[in-house]
Amino acid sequence: MASEDWQPQDEQRLDSGAFSIRTDLAREAHDMAVQDRGDDAGVPGVRMDEYEENGITTSWIRIEDDRGAQEIGKQAGLYLTLEIPSLRRQDSELQQRVADHFSREFQNYLQQVGVDVNAKVLIVGLGNKNVTPDALGPFVVKHTLVTRHLFQLMPERVEEGYRPVSAISPGVLGTTGMETSEIVFAVVEKTKPDVIIAIDALASRALSRVYTTIQVADTGINPGSGVGNKRKALNRETLGIPVIAIGIPTVVDAATIAHDSIDFVLGHLNREMNQQQPTNPLDPLNRPDVKEIQSQQISPETGQKMMGIVGQLEPREKKQLIREVLEPLGQNLIVTPKEVDAFVGDMGKLVADGINCALHQAVTPENVSSHVN
Repeated sequence: MASEDWQPQDEQRLDSGAFSIRTDLAREAHDMAVQDRGDDAGVPGVRMDEYEENGITTSWIRIEDDRGAQEIGKQAGLYLTLEIPSLRRQDSELQQRVADHFSREFQNYLQQVGVDVNAKVLIVGLGNKNVTPDALGPFVVKHTLVTRHLFQLMPERVEEGYRPVSAISPGVLGTTGMETSEIVFAVVEKTKPDVIIAIDALASRALSRVYTTIQVADTGINPGSGVGNKRKALNRETLGIPVIAIGIPTVVDAATIAHDSIDFVLGHLNREMNQQQPTNPLDPLNRPDVKEIQSQQISPETGQKMMGIVGQLEPREKKQLIREVLEPLGQNLIVTPKEVDAFVGDMGKLVADGINCALHQAVTPENVSSHVN
């Protein structure tokens, strides 16, 4: 969900509690909660299982009660996250493996949340198709296999292994004059689906997760939350049927970029001072990679030696300071990579293929391309 509004400070000191990290990812929220607790005992009311296979890290996070929801800052429910750092290399073979893996995990997810194999599904592609970072939902709908009309008009011609699926891209309030929730509610009232699958662009607090992470949640979604423009929620309470949300981070804010840049500088200087060998011997600049940065422990003394008072600040204090500088200047921008066109196309097709295979038993990774354009 979108981050809370930032409030000015009443005292001349850094108050990290007043700063809320902008992230829609339960995995990131879980990691921050564990970091805040300062131990490895886990988060009360939250169960997490994780495994890695062929460069794909799969995480299952179940927030079981209100205490866990409060600790994480997310609603109680089941969250599935796939992290594939190499996706931004645009390797077609890797994209195919990820689509296969996503379809299997998503099929398992549907079983976990009690969606019947014959349930009628409405796919909702949230976002503005004219704004590329926000066009993920409409792009997925474009490549979705829709079958509801076939079941209504010629049911005798529909083979085994398919289910009724309809799809809609409702647009955004600024172009339709209607709340997305109003449009979706009207469609639900008329078509009577059993479950909604909503696809939307999200926001991350880490550059490394942009276009490399897929999240599935059964808690619904707030359209526009990725850019802090939260609209009325699409969930079971507002629509009367289960709403499963699929999202991919497409943007980060400038404060996140500035914070991560400081960490990368500190990590690089720390490795140089300790004369560590490069992870990649062919890299003449001896640059640290993302995992190396995240695993390094830099003491406040070392940080101060490298970058003065900024270097010794805690992560939340650094983000607080950066936000305090950028907000009054109007420079805390929402940013997306320059390759956004290719990334949205690749990830949208990947998610669409995975959904088609998961929803229709007759659709497989081998024949999915023959079912849709």
